Amino acid sequence: MSGLATLGVGFGRMQAVLYAGLVEEEVCPDFQAAVELVGKRWTGAILWALGDGPVFFAQINAAIPGLSDRLLSRRLRELESAGLVHREVHAGTPPRVSYELTQMGAELKPAIRELEDWARRWQVG
Repeated sequence: MSGLATLGVGFGRMQAVLYAGLVEEEVCPDFQAAVELVGKRWTGAILWALGDGPVFFAQINAAIPGLSDRLLSRRLRELESAGLVHREVHAGTPPRVSYELTQMGAELKPAIRELEDWARRWQVG
């Protein structure tokens, strides 16, 4: 690439080097892990449904047509394991389980809202 102007740009842990319009980037591993977590099928919708406080499993399921109980359970376990969702079992017969965003999960709400606005504006889907 001799003779080409280069410009190094730092974005926190992301590094980009521009070569006359070409970009070589090193993606931040934390960013990539976050995108893969929230980008899994149905996960964005689940996070959206949890946005207004504690909700029961059946309420989440009703808010997201087409989502099976099995997959909802799996995604909720993944989000709980990642620290984004808190699960609470309520005594009774049968016992009921509610879910709510943790502080870490709640910090995603502005990004989820922005993504929703973008999708509506561009009529994605």
